[in-house]
Order: sequence, then structure tokens, then C-alpha cells
Amino acid sequence: MTAPGRRSSTFTRLLRHGFTDPSAAERLLEGPELAPVRSDPVLLDALGATADPDLALFGLVRLVEAQDGDPARRELLDTLIAAKPLRDRLLGVLGASAALGDHLARHPDDWQTLVTYEARDLHPGVQEFERGLADATDPVSLRVAYRRCLLSIAARDVCGTTDLAQTAAELADLATATLRAALAIAEAAAPDDAVMCRLAVVAMGKCGGHELNYVSDVDVIFVGEGVEGGDEGKAVQAATRLASHMMRICSETTVEGSIWPVDANLRPEGRNGPLVRTLSSHLAYYQRWAKTWEFQALLKARPVAGDLELGEKYVATLAPLVWQAAERENFVPDVQKMRRRVVENIPVAEIERELKLAPGGLRDVEFAVQLLQLVHGRADTSLRSGTTLDALKALAAGGYVGRADAVQLDDAYRFLRTMEHRIQLFRLRRTHLVPENEADLRRIGRSLGLRADPVKELNREWKRHAAMVRRLHEKLFYRPLLDAVAQLAPVEARLSTGAARERLIALGYADPAAALRHLEALASGVTRKAAIQRTLLPVLLGWFADSADPDAGLLNFRKVSDALGKTPWYLRLLRDEGAAAENLARVLSAGRLAPDLLMRAPEAVALLGDGESGGLEPRDRAHLEQEILAAVRRADGGEQAVTAARGVRRRELFRTAATDIVASYGTEETPAVADQGALVDLVGGAVSDLTAATLAGTLRAVVRDGWGDTLPTRFAVIGMGRFGGHELGYGSDADVLFVHEPREGVDDQEASRAANAVVSEMRRMLLLPSADPPLLIDADLRPEGKSGPLVRTLNSYEAYYRRWSLVWESQALLRAEVVAGDEELGSRFIELVDPLRYPAEGLGEEAVREIRRLKARMESERMPRGADPTLHTKLGRGGLSDVEWTVQLIQLQHGWVEPGLRTTRTREALAAACAAELLSTEYAATLDEAWVLATRVRNAVMLVRGRAGDTFPSDGRELAAVGRYLGYDPGHVGDMLDDYRRTTRRARAVVEELFYGA
Repeated sequence: MTAPGRRSSTFTRLLRHGFTDPSAAERLLEGPELAPVRSDPVLLDALGATADPDLALFGLVRLVEAQDGDPARRELLDTLIAAKPLRDRLLGVLGASAALGDHLARHPDDWQTLVTYEARDLHPGVQEFERGLADATDPVSLRVAYRRCLLSIAARDVCGTTDLAQTAAELADLATATLRAALAIAEAAAPDDAVMCRLAVVAMGKCGGHELNYVSDVDVIFVGEGVEGGDEGKAVQAATRLASHMMRICSETTVEGSIWPVDANLRPEGRNGPLVRTLSSHLAYYQRWAKTWEFQALLKARPVAGDLELGEKYVATLAPLVWQAAERENFVPDVQKMRRRVVENIPVAEIERELKLAPGGLRDVEFAVQLLQLVHGRADTSLRSGTTLDALKALAAGGYVGRADAVQLDDAYRFLRTMEHRIQLFRLRRTHLVPENEADLRRIGRSLGLRADPVKELNREWKRHAAMVRRLHEKLFYRPLLDAVAQLAPVEARLSTGAARERLIALGYADPAAALRHLEALASGVTRKAAIQRTLLPVLLGWFADSADPDAGLLNFRKVSDALGKTPWYLRLLRDEGAAAENLARVLSAGRLAPDLLMRAPEAVALLGDGESGGLEPRDRAHLEQEILAAVRRADGGEQAVTAARGVRRRELFRTAATDIVASYGTEETPAVADQGALVDLVGGAVSDLTAATLAGTLRAVVRDGWGDTLPTRFAVIGMGRFGGHELGYGSDADVLFVHEPREGVDDQEASRAANAVVSEMRRMLLLPSADPPLLIDADLRPEGKSGPLVRTLNSYEAYYRRWSLVWESQALLRAEVVAGDEELGSRFIELVDPLRYPAEGLGEEAVREIRRLKARMESERMPRGADPTLHTKLGRGGLSDVEWTVQLIQLQHGWVEPGLRTTRTREALAAACAAELLSTEYAATLDEAWVLATRVRNAVMLVRGRAGDTFPSDGRELAAVGRYLGYDPGHVGDMLDDYRRTTRRARAVVEELFYGA
């Protein structure tokens, strides 16, 4: 007897052997069931070698208890002690799987299946499993036989007799034998149906790929045909009944549980399509309707049951279509989009524990391998394997994947799949979530040979392999493109030029030969620059491919690198600052405007980083004016000063464009901005502030150059149109009015000459040829239009507006806002025009009719010939003009009583009108949505084409780039145009009612 307070030697030995509850284990060992063997040291050693010694001991006691009489118990225990292979197998299974322990307790004679240790038993195939299932005549007996076979697979697995690939293949072979047995039971139950049809069962997914899990849906497709001379329709109906029965036999829960679900949802049309189709029906569907992912799924198609000849014919018939899939438009983006969609659908609470679907999980490896197979398997038949690891090996042998990358990926995939197997084996439940319970993690870690600190080591190894997969996932596809051109060192196999060209075409490159030349120029050599480029380019190529114009992205990157490659901070920025490289890739491949602005001063790439000199947040007007005015003060002469101001404008235009592009595309870390209106406001406000600051600096430079510190007349610039409304686009002119007032003692003519000289010189300097984009000043909204003087005194404006003002001028003045010059003079101008733009008692009926006439005339006369009125963003149906004139009419009518309407901004005025209940919330939302969308399209056209436009581009690639900016996936430009027409059509209906009174 052990003294009180002291632990027995057995307790200590149990702790040393890995038991977590030595007290319970000691009681089990002291029980009558294990009395004959409890003192034998080999038992304790064998239990200690299992994944969970406590679970193994408990399972063994249950198994001994379940034996039928003492002779059976003695046979089990004697064999257990005498035969090491049985001991390792039986205890290994009991320590890894509570579910198989339950099976052995219910069927205590099944331990005998683990005794045999012959060559054929070590690596059984379909035939051996068919023999193991031969006696099954109904669903219950099939389940018992299935678990018996599974017991032997699990035993070989946990003992290390078979590796991951062999275990997965055995599970697929057992599934094949099970499907055949289930179909035989179904045919026996309906012999008339069986003789009426030919039915082939084609395995898909992991079963088809010969790499099944312990518990997984078994994906299948059914092909049915009539027998010779039979009715095809009736044959398909008979085959459907057999297929349905076969699925129920495997899937339904009985007293012995279920086997696994048989899933036929990969068939044409999914669950909405017929369960069984003829071969010709399958072919017709795949030729006409199938999506890219459906061809990807067919990579793993393998006939397993029923009429194998028909199944082979199915695979042979569809194979040519599978290997043509990479030629489909948007093939690579489609596959990558599907992968992203899988990740997006993972519940947030599970993503950190998701072993299969999360970034760095099993699906990343499988998708990458399948993508490469589909691209290169057309020309290289050695790649046409449905098994992931075999395909990866073939890709490495052919040079399509770097050998080192393939070895690392193979290692990671084996670890993650083995971990998945151990998780599923415990309860024989379908799951891909890593458990949170420490006991479960300890069991899994020990089963993988991690014994020092199983939980800590398991988490470390899992995270290491997941990080490896995440890093290699993109690199796997793009790295060999560089190896093909860099020619750094001789290797056994390298991606051929033809294969590299093939891969670039699949990525969407229109000129693969040029792309290869760019890669060679960037990546060749032994310089530090080339080494860093080789590290960056695999990821950059993926980001370029995610755009509508990968060629432009790569070309622009080469130009920037040629300009900055010798600058130490440039490559360091891209290498070390996470956001910079991705932001640069997005900006360079989104269109012409941002790259053109960047090429004029490549050092602006620093703005794309997140360091001290970086930051994509547009700067406010005060900071911009401060910088520009400081630059003007430092400059020698007016032209140099305005050149400095235009340089700031160029840099800040680039910053705004880059912000817009990155926010619209999103990044790997941050999704695209969902609030399109916020982006429109950001761009409009930033460009308007920048234009105002540029005009302020130019005005200061011109005055200083011609008159010193003081101009003979006070001078102010009034913003009009989109400028005054803080709604300028990238390519907008600056609509302005100029107002001056002679200083005391200055002659009116002298003041007028000075004011006109200032205007003339400002316009000239802002249009001087230079590397910076010009800024056109448009004063056509002045009194008397182009016929009137460019600049007037405040008194002249007052006299004109009092006597001659027309209703369209009142409407134009709704946007008037001081933007530069003498603020006090500008404020008095605003006070002068307020009664015009917010007339007391609103507009009279004649004025309203005049506005409507003007609008109708503009629609008929100014629409460009041949333009589609449903797609013209400015003058088209429900476009900018429609919304703005409607809002401005409300302002003219009600601004005198509703202070909220006294704003120059369209969206603010629309919101104020809604708040004042001058239009319904629904109408306001409809108009706002159309105005925001039309503005976004105009911004997109300028970003993509590098020049302003009011309608969608006709060029297919440019149109696709506009679509990407607006959030449409590749291949969906038709949806974009339909959505635009739908949105503006609804807005026009509102305009007809509110503006025209229809």
C-alpha cells in the first residue's frame, strides 16, 4: 500500500509514459480485464508510444470487456503481448481514434483484421477492399465492413507503414470499392432498372484524384445510356433511380452510422440539373455553358463504378475541352476570383483555425497546381494527373515550378494533409477546423511525432507550413517566368520560352514576347538591383495580372525601375514597406494617367509607401497653398515660380489618382472602398483644392514679377461650375470669373490694364509647354460670355447683373465661390450675387419655363453626333446634366427660405432638399446614385485613357479597365453597361417628374 501523500511508482511511470490522467489509468490497469498483462513492461511502453495513451488504454479495456468469454480475452491479450505488429497497430488506432475504438467495442472480433502482416496486406488496392466488402448485402452490413477495412488503413497510417499519399490513395480505393458495393445493392433491389440502362459513376474531387480524406464528401458525376435497342429516356430514368438509391445507401444514417455523403453537385447545372445525363448531353453542356471552374473540376474525373467503359469514354470525350480551358477569356482571373470567393465565405470566427480553405491552407496548394496544369497540360501530357502531389512532382520535373519551391510545397502539403487526417480520424467527422481544446491539440501533435511539447510544437509547425504555402502560392505561378529569362545558373529543367509565353498569355498579356523582354531586362544579372527585382517580380506579376492591362503594368514598372533603379531608397521602399509594392503595381496597371504623372517625376513613387515621406491621403488646401506660396517666394522670376507650382500640382494629382485607384481596386490587406460617393467627394475635393492652391500661387508669382508686392487693383478669382462646387475631375478645366477693384488713388484704366495683364499672364504661364500637365482657365461663364471683358470691377458686375442678368446666369452663379486672391473682395462679390442665385420668393413661372427650354435645347444641340445618349455621362439620359439642373432648379426656387440649399456642392444640396422634404428620400437616393456613378465613370475614363471623355471607351481593354475601377470582375463589362443604363434610366424618370413636371 502506498503511504498517504506519496505517489505510487506506477503513477510516476504512467506520467513518464505520457498519460495525462495517471490516477484513472492506474485504476484501469488494476482492473480485472488487464490482470494477465498489467505487469508486462511492453504494454506500458506500447501505450506510451501512442498519440493518446489514456484513450488507448480506455479503448483496450473496452475491447477486452467486449470479448465473448475468457478464451477470447486470453487470445487477444496473448497476441497483443507476443505480436509487436498487432500491438503497435491496435494500440495506435485506439490512441488516435475514439470512433474506431467505439467500432471495436461494438464488433470485438474485428481486431483480428489487424493480425495479418503480409505483403498484400501492407498495400491493399481496390480488389482487396472489394473482397473485404463482398459479404455486405444491405446498408448496415456495408457500414460494418467499411469500418473494418478503414481500421486496417488507419492502423497502417498511424504506425507509419504508409505515408500520406499512400493512405489517401487507399482511402480512395476503399471509396471506389464501397461505391461499387453500394451500386450492386441498388441493382439487386431494382433488377429491371439495372438491365435497362448503362450507368457509369465518375469520381471527382479528392476521390477522383486518388487522394481522399478519412471523412469527406465523395464527389461524383453520373453518366447514363440506354442499352442497345432500348428507349433512351426510360434508360436515363432507370439510371437516375439507381444512382439515387446508391447515394442513399452510402449517405443515410443507420444504427451503424453513415459512411460519407455522396455529392453529385459538380454535375452540369449543379443541384438544379438532372442527376443523370447521357454522354452527348454532358458534351453539349460543357461545349456551350460550362464555367471555368467546371473544367478545373474535371481534372480529377476518374471512372470508378458501374459501366467503366462508358466512364472511360466520358473522360476521353471531355478531356480535349479540359485542356482548352486555359484559352478561355479571363481564365486565370476566373480561377483566382473563385479562390478569393472561397476565402471570403469563411466565417470570421473560423478563419484562424481553417486548415483547408484559409490563406496558406490546402486549397491554396491545390488551386495553384491545378492552374499550372491547365495552362501547361495542353502541350505537356505528363502533367495530366488528378493527384496533387504527383502533378506537383511532374510540374517540377518539367521546369514549370522551381524544384526548391516544389520540395517545400510538397513538404507543407503533406504536413497539412496529415494534420487534417488526424483531426478527422478522432471522431470520424468531416471537419477542417483545427480544434481549440488542448487535449485534442496534444493528441494531434503526438500523432505527428511531436513529443517534447506537443501543443506548442504543433502550432509552430502548422503556422510555419501555412506561411510557406502562403508565400509560395503566388510565387509558384510567376517565379519560373523569371528563371526562364534570367539564366542565372544552370538547372536541370527550366521553363522554356514557349511555356513562359503560354503562361503569360493565360495571365492576360497581349504581347508575351515584349513581356519576356521586360522580365529579362529587369531580372538578369548578378547586381543587387536584379536580385531584389527577382524577389519582387513574382508578386508584382500577379498584381499586374489582376488588372485589365498587365502589359502596361509591366512596361511601366520597367520604366520606373530604369529611372530609379540606382536610387537606394527606391528598391528598399518596395522591398521593406509592405504597401508600397502593391500600391505601385495597382497604379501602374490601372491606366495611362497615373503612370504618365509618375514618369514625369518618378521620385513621387515615395508617396506610395507608408513611411514618413509616404501617405496617400490627399493634403488639404491650406497645406497646399502654404507649400506653393513658399516655392513661389524662393523662385527666381515668375515663370520659374509657376513651374514650381505646377510641379506641386503634378505630384498631388498623382497622389490623388493613386489614392483613388488603390481605394477602388482594394489591396490584399484592405478591401475596395464600398462607399463610391465618398471616393467621388475625395477626388473632387482634392483636385479642386489643388487647383485653387495652384491659382493662388500663380497669381502671387505674376503680381510679384510685374508689380512687386502690391497690384494697383485688388483682385479675386471666383470659382465657377465644378470648380466652385468642389467637384473637379482629373481632366477638368478651371471655370472662373475674375473681379477687381482699383486701389485708392489708382486710375480706373490703369487698374483695368493691370487686372487684364494679370489674367493674360496667368493663363499663359499655366499653359507653357513643360513636363507638367497644363491647367486651362476658362472664363466663358462671365457676363456676355466670350464677347464680354475677361475681368470686370465689382461695380461693373453689379451694374450688369442689375440690368442685364439672364436666368441662366443666376443658375451658373449657384456654383460661385472665392478660390484665390483678395478674400474680402471675393466675399463682397458673393454678397452681390446671393440675391440673384437665391431670388426672394423663388423663380417665376416664366423663368422656370426658360430653364426648361435651355435644358431641352442643350440636350438636342450639344450631344455629340453618333453618341449613345444612354451612355453619355454628361448630357445623356439621367447623367450629370440631368441631376445637376434638377438640383439647381430646386435651389433657385427654394434657396431663399432653406439655408441648407445655399451650397455650391451638388450632393450637399440634394441632401438638404431631401431633409427639407422638397423631394422624397427614394428620389434623392436615385439621383445621388446616378450622379456618383456618372462622375466615377468620367474619372475612370480619364485615369484609363489619360484624356478626358464623357462616354465609355470603345476599345475593349480600356473598357475592361473602367470596369475594374468600378468594381466589376473581368468579363463583366456587359453587366457594367447594363447597370449604368439601369441606374440612369431610373434617374431620368425622376428628372422628368421633378424638372420637367411630367
